[in-house]
Amino acid sequence: MTNPRVLIIGGGPTGLALALWLTKLGVAVRIIDKTAEPDTTSRALAVQVRTLEFYRQVEMADALIERGVKVAGVNLWVKGAKAARVPIQNIGERLSPFPFALVFPQDAHERLLIERLDALGVKVERRTELVRFEQQRESVRATLKRPDGSEEVCEASYLAGCDGARSTVREALAIGFPGGTYEGLFYVADVEASGPATDHELHVDLDEADLLMVFPMKGKGCVRLVGTVREEPCGADRELTFDDVSSRAIEHLKLTIAKVNWFSTYRVHHRVAHRFREGRAFLLGDAGHIHSPVGGQGMNTGIGDAVNLAWKLATVLNGSAAESLLDTYEPERIGFARRLVATTDRVFTFATKRSPIAQRVRTMLVPRVVPLLFRLPALRRLLFQTVSQIGVNYRDSSLSGGKAGAVRGGDRLPWARTAPDQDNFAPLVSLTWQVHVYGEPRPGVAEACAELRLPLHILAWQAEIRRADLMARALYLVRPDGYVALADPSADAGRLRHYFDER
Repeated sequence: MTNPRVLIIGGGPTGLALALWLTKLGVAVRIIDKTAEPDTTSRALAVQVRTLEFYRQVEMADALIERGVKVAGVNLWVKGAKAARVPIQNIGERLSPFPFALVFPQDAHERLLIERLDALGVKVERRTELVRFEQQRESVRATLKRPDGSEEVCEASYLAGCDGARSTVREALAIGFPGGTYEGLFYVADVEASGPATDHELHVDLDEADLLMVFPMKGKGCVRLVGTVREEPCGADRELTFDDVSSRAIEHLKLTIAKVNWFSTYRVHHRVAHRFREGRAFLLGDAGHIHSPVGGQGMNTGIGDAVNLAWKLATVLNGSAAESLLDTYEPERIGFARRLVATTDRVFTFATKRSPIAQRVRTMLVPRVVPLLFRLPALRRLLFQTVSQIGVNYRDSSLSGGKAGAVRGGDRLPWARTAPDQDNFAPLVSLTWQVHVYGEPRPGVAEACAELRLPLHILAWQAEIRRADLMARALYLVRPDGYVALADPSADAGRLRHYFDER
């Protein structure tokens, strides 16, 4: 497609997710990537619950779960012995249809997205790169370099920079990318091994200031080691190998390594772009924010960017909203990115600090205190909401208003089971604005929804819905991405009309 509505630069998870959502919403896209083929190795592993909820909307969640590994527990090791185990199986029960932690490598994740796009007739154009672009009043004109070295001009309504930390789009827009780089190197190694740390659970060695974690992978004895390296190889020409770091994994975690399938090192940065939008060009994923891998948030945050922007672009392009709707993308996503970078920075700093006090806290206090804290329901709930990203909200957005029960405009719609095999998330697969009422709707609501062409979903009031902090007979206007736009306890039809009139 020579002249799409949206030109996507970058074929990683963020760009692929954006292409999938836009295509599902009926928007013509073109996605290019300068690499010759998809990555066969990757660093990102965790697929957070909120990402699975998004994928359920496009009927992809089950495929990820089937191909991934559910993690039942986190094991803390000290001095070559398991010091504590924290059970996390179904940690988010009653909070999400996906109450578990899932590991699914980024390369396999990308292949699945590519498969879904192929089925929809969208293919990533490989060995094709952005040379330059210029913004016009109603379009973006981008010069692309084809695989044979020739150039072409592609005109699109909007351009999405999903092209990673060294983003060509961000540099062309002259958007600052402040932050820094952590000391030392990270390494990742996919290995086939045996031993107590190959039980399909997560294992963390707390002994030293060079972080070491073992993640389960699909297949018997397959694990991924992720660690930091303090002592870098001597000599500019010498690269680190697995032999340089394997002894600690073998000694501390009692692993017997049979085969090393992949080993790589990289540096970790923490940065957030000054802006996520300039005119008709947007930054998403690593092009706009990068941080330490603590908590497995990076790839998931990029996919969240993609979902947020996709429905807004589609709404504007199909003429259902003014272009000012796109002004909400940056404030909704940049605030979360800044908080995330600050949080992961603090956790990473603590996990790798070399002082004697920090080491004593890690090895003596953490194994004793963490299992006890996890027994507190309120803390388990808070931790799940934070790590899973279901706690991300847009309460300060201009699109958010009202409060009904504990739910405010801008919150993710709370999940509730409505029958043994049914829930209130089922209607979200339509990817449209909709109204939810739990219990008997008040007079005028059905008429207002019909007038505004809003699907009205009436769900019978029951105990499960009450436990989800939803309010009986209140009106919840839900955005295409599953966030509550308006929460109205009185279910005033006039207020619903006014919401759309003023926006």
